[in-house]
Amino acid sequence: MTLTLLLDLDDTLLSNSMDIFVPKYLQALTAHMAAYAPPDLFASKLLAATGAMSANDRPDQSLKGTFDAAFYAAVGLDYTTSQAPLMQFYDEVFPILAEYTGFRSKAVELVQAAHERGYRLVIATNPLFPQKAVHHRLAWAGLPVEEYDFALVSTYEHFHYAKPNPAYFAEILAQIGWPEDPVVMIGNDANDDIAAARSLGLATFWIANGATVENCTAENPPSGCGELEDVLAWLDAHAEEELAPQFETPAALTALLKSTPAALDTLAASLTPEQYNAQPIPQHWSLTEVFCHLRDVEIEVNLPRLRKVTEADNALIEGQNIEHWAKERGYAKQNGPQALHDYIQARIQTLDFLNTLEEADWQRAARHTIFSRISIQDLATFTARHDRLHIRQAHKVLGAMA
Repeated sequence: MTLTLLLDLDDTLLSNSMDIFVPKYLQALTAHMAAYAPPDLFASKLLAATGAMSANDRPDQSLKGTFDAAFYAAVGLDYTTSQAPLMQFYDEVFPILAEYTGFRSKAVELVQAAHERGYRLVIATNPLFPQKAVHHRLAWAGLPVEEYDFALVSTYEHFHYAKPNPAYFAEILAQIGWPEDPVVMIGNDANDDIAAARSLGLATFWIANGATVENCTAENPPSGCGELEDVLAWLDAHAEEELAPQFETPAALTALLKSTPAALDTLAASLTPEQYNAQPIPQHWSLTEVFCHLRDVEIEVNLPRLRKVTEADNALIEGQNIEHWAKERGYAKQNGPQALHDYIQARIQTLDFLNTLEEADWQRAARHTIFSRISIQDLATFTARHDRLHIRQAHKVLGAMA
């Protein structure tokens, strides 16, 4: 069993107050792009587009896609011609902003010690910056990506949700293949890092940065607080099973259901047509077959069951035999990209339905031919478990290809 640590960056691994850094960043970027757009307009639309990313809740729209749609036309910039000067900014100008940040030796010591222990490490920084900018900031922290084997670094190119959306943390876990291991989020922001991660059901450790802390501990799931040098001792004081995620609330289950289509959208972005249909593991499904299965289960099982529970008192839910669908329906010969698209759109319908429910509705129950009594929350739990199974399956196929 491998412990997974989700590590915030700004004011956790790197001293970097956004109240100081963001104005300097905006000033430098607008000055660099002044020949292409009026600085005041550029800055205001950049902030508005960043706000659109923070608010995005769609699993079919990456944060970069959200930003691009809200920014370029509003500023009057052509996307293609503006990329060269923007990349020049991140390559040549952005590094100068390092002077507004501070190196933390304790952060490097924590990462190195965690790596030596065999922990899986994720840089869980709010993914509102492009990859080049995040990599620079990690280098300023003494943690260059070239030297550290991070399982994932969250950036706006590869994510659909941002903090404090709990689906952001679920998306991380889905992107790394839903490891069946304990998970701890470590960060300095009481809302964006700690409360948001806890709402998913994750154990957390709040980096207090010298602040006086009261009532920051909790037991279920565990939550601690202190400084960077206190993290490992706190971890050692808890058995691994105590740090296991607890996906038990409607908020947590909704976040899980949001994460699967988002993670698969990211995964598929780099697939070739051949990879969709490859079967590197004998007697195992291809990715096309996985996507077809998820699509049909979502359309014919998950959403109809949820609707049925709300449409009639004590409704009867019958078990369905779906084991033979792959062969009977010829999944291997279907269009993989279209199957994934249709699955994502079907899941959006499910999420839209769940968003109409009041808290009490989650306990509304039906009869089931196998499980006897079953509630909407139970059905969502089963769906989330099914998602995790097939996310792992997809990662196994990709790993075999590699």
